[in-house]
Amino acid sequence: MQALLELDVDLADEFDAAGRAAVGASPNGAGLPVMTLEADPGRLALEQWLEAAWPGPGLIVVDGVVATTVLTANRTSAELLGEGDLIHMWPDGDAELVSEVGWRALTPTRFALLDREFTQRAAGWPLITGALLRRSGTRIRRLNRQRAIASQPRLDARLVLLMWHLAAKWGKVEPGGVGLTLPLTHELLSWLIGAERPSVSHALARLARSGTLTRKGDKWRLQGSVEEHLKEIDQAPSYSLAGSLRAFAPLGT
Repeated sequence: MQALLELDVDLADEFDAAGRAAVGASPNGAGLPVMTLEADPGRLALEQWLEAAWPGPGLIVVDGVVATTVLTANRTSAELLGEGDLIHMWPDGDAELVSEVGWRALTPTRFALLDREFTQRAAGWPLITGALLRRSGTRIRRLNRQRAIASQPRLDARLVLLMWHLAAKWGKVEPGGVGLTLPLTHELLSWLIGAERPSVSHALARLARSGTLTRKGDKWRLQGSVEEHLKEIDQAPSYSLAGSLRAFAPLGT
């Protein structure tokens, strides 16, 4: 067992210094102890852990990156989850369409189990409940943004916008652009933006030739700024998008 407020700095920041001390000193608080679960890269039987958390809030990703996929009517969509994201139990008994949900750790990943006992311990700390609700809302907003990205008619634009979307959570500013270290396969990218895998491979090759989006191992690099890319995507006709992206100047020039 570990103290949740030590595992999750953002949750701890919901309290001032006196509040954090009070949580740690309370008989049921002790920093809100939780069980942690670890996973190596690969397929995850996350349903078992979510069932163990029920009817508590679920699982928090302490560190690492997880991909969740949903297969419906022979089409797959995907979402990436990382540090601080809250994963709930997903009841599907009343759905008209049967969906198959899959989970995969892309990197070594650690979770905090927020189960019934946690709910009871946290009952006296409404700031925690409010913070968890906001995280659910943040995840929904990110998914809605990803849906809007997937609706872009030009595949090159979808990929560039997706990378900026992911960079908001995992990216690091570098001279002339942004770096992003994520083990993204062409297949996973196709699921994230609603495209066919061969088309994604061709679009990535075009963007690499233009220098807009390059890759070395798991390290991706976006050249330029999101403002430049959005402006160019808005103005360029579909047939010239890849070529026009070459004109982007690095940040600060």
